[in-house]
Amino acid sequence: MLVIAFSEKDMTNKSKPLIVTVIAVIAIAAFLYFQNKGTENNTTNTSNKSEKAVVIAYQTGVDPSKVAQADGEYEKDSQQSIQWKKFDTGADVVNALASGDVDIGNIGTSPLAAAASRELPIEVFFVAAKLGGSEALVVSNKSGIQKPEDLIGKTIAVPFVSTAHYSLLSALKHWNISESQVKIVNLRPPEISAAWERGDIDATYVWEPALSKASATGKVLTDSKQVGDWGAPTFDVWVVRKDFAQKNPQFLKSFAQTSLKKIDEYNQDSKAFEANAENLKKIADLTGSDAKDIPLLLSGNIYLNQAQQAQIFDGEFAKNIFDTATFLKTQGKVDAVKVSYKDNVTSEFVKP
Repeated sequence: MLVIAFSEKDMTNKSKPLIVTVIAVIAIAAFLYFQNKGTENNTTNTSNKSEKAVVIAYQTGVDPSKVAQADGEYEKDSQQSIQWKKFDTGADVVNALASGDVDIGNIGTSPLAAAASRELPIEVFFVAAKLGGSEALVVSNKSGIQKPEDLIGKTIAVPFVSTAHYSLLSALKHWNISESQVKIVNLRPPEISAAWERGDIDATYVWEPALSKASATGKVLTDSKQVGDWGAPTFDVWVVRKDFAQKNPQFLKSFAQTSLKKIDEYNQDSKAFEANAENLKKIADLTGSDAKDIPLLLSGNIYLNQAQQAQIFDGEFAKNIFDTATFLKTQGKVDAVKVSYKDNVTSEFVKP
């Protein structure tokens, strides 16, 4: 038998690589264990949190639901985090919806008709307001405009493809004034306020907060309630991307119910709602309006309850979009009109 003897020195020298290898193996094993442990913890933490925030685009129109937005009631009722993004025009909101930057958006029926005509996959699921005095045609005191025919040859500012734009064109048609007889310029509300201050424009059809600023040194020639009575009603609505709606029906139901609670509160006692200084401040803070103007602006619109919402969605609303799109096509604002807009309207989320 061959016996190989190692000295203590030899043992030490030969053990070093083995010890290093063992330490390396242990270190790798420990790293993998804690890495997996960390992944498990991260997964657990993620599952315990709410899903990613719903991104909602809102505008500065005045309505009772702004109080619910200010109070965080949408988040509380849905148990869902929300990222609110403020936009100046419906056209900007439509672009954000088209790009996927927002899930839900607040727009008027004119940009809705234009977007739906371009086959943007969105649908209306809630009516924030049937518009009245909250959108109006204001003429400058310096313009010399006293009656509709005085508009001829004047410069009128309006955000293009908005409900205000649609109402302006409808009013001109009602007065037998062609679009070519006036100069209509495309400006966003903040730009309108600046142009008004400079005296660059004679009139504007706009909403808050630019409306109040213009009205301070001008007078209202007509508003969307009157234009609606002439046959061209407009609405402020909430729309949703169809892919989001399919995946999040409970959130949309919650959103509608939260909005309806504020609408019902207002409709049951509008005077008490308007007399509440906190309500006025919250709406003013979100919209940029003067708190003293809020009661008048609120009273200028009609707010539909649950039964009225369901009825209009199941009935005439798709026809209203069709009529709006048809008018916009005659004005060269859209290229084509769909046969029907029923696939852009749903009553699913306003029903109990």
